[in-house]
Amino acid sequence: MALDVYKEWLGIDAAERPLNHYQLLKLALFEDNTLLIRKRYRTLNAHIRKYATGDFIDESQMLLNELAQAMLCLTDAERKTDYDVSLGRTTENIRQRKTFEDILLAGKVCTPEQIKKAKAYADAVGLDTYQAALQHKLAPPETIMLAYAESIGLPFISLDEIGVDAEYAPQIPPAMARQHSFVPVMVTDGKLLLASPTPVSPDVEQELRMLFEIPVRSVICAPTQVNDAIAKYYPKDAKQLFAKKNDADAAAKSVEELFEQAAIDRKANRSQAKKEREEQAAPISEDAAKQRLQYTIVAFNFGVMAIAGLLYSDLLIKNPSLPLLIAGGLLGGALAGGTTYFAASKR
Repeated sequence: MALDVYKEWLGIDAAERPLNHYQLLKLALFEDNTLLIRKRYRTLNAHIRKYATGDFIDESQMLLNELAQAMLCLTDAERKTDYDVSLGRTTENIRQRKTFEDILLAGKVCTPEQIKKAKAYADAVGLDTYQAALQHKLAPPETIMLAYAESIGLPFISLDEIGVDAEYAPQIPPAMARQHSFVPVMVTDGKLLLASPTPVSPDVEQELRMLFEIPVRSVICAPTQVNDAIAKYYPKDAKQLFAKKNDADAAAKSVEELFEQAAIDRKANRSQAKKEREEQAAPISEDAAKQRLQYTIVAFNFGVMAIAGLLYSDLLIKNPSLPLLIAGGLLGGALAGGTTYFAASKR
């Protein structure tokens, strides 16, 4: 009998399957409290991870993915609206989005005086209010980023819970990821999600849409987590590893494995170069030395005869003198012999 993970692990007895997002996260239908949605997701995520070993690795990973997709949908204002309407909610009952300041005040995260001071500082130096709140440490960074994400209608994620996507990460141009500060996390609802402290620009979205042939959408993440992920997956000396998503063999390798292989290749190249230098520097055998000397003598003689013959035949100089014939022949022989000796040394 197949394991019913919803019943056995989540305690959900609902006969109707598949479960909707609210049922899966054990929330009231059309729940709008973003903080409550994330809190419930984290509780269930931690609970299911207890089963992520032994015989239930595949089942637990499947359920963790479903929980993440449900949370991402219900904390994305645009997607949640469409999803709620599909479940029968009328548009008149959909809650209006709050401002960043209202969210902090409603949650009693900051006082009105602190908000006012942060806004004044933001206006003075040209920052967004949430950036000023981060700099003034009005609350833990995650709390501030949660409020910011809700205020712009995008989901907030933690890379500790939803990691970097190992298939898409190698295909992102490293310079683009570093410049625009994002990492790919997962595909859900037919879209590639990009974790970033701020929404990724439309130009970047368009470029990635053309690269992967699927739409992309931003999700908000704490700056420190994104910076750590970029340092890990896209170091400054990284080059784009793959250009095509359908390269199955390449996509199967993680970025870390590829960087490790690159390091191994560089070490092997250095070893080969060192070996070649040692071989060149090693003393040659007596037979090889004799052969090289013979080649040089033959080349010298041909060089002398060739130049002397050209001079004597007036092809180079009209009526050359005897000293000139001797000097020219010796010079030609020296050039021919020296070139031959050098060439033979490289063999």
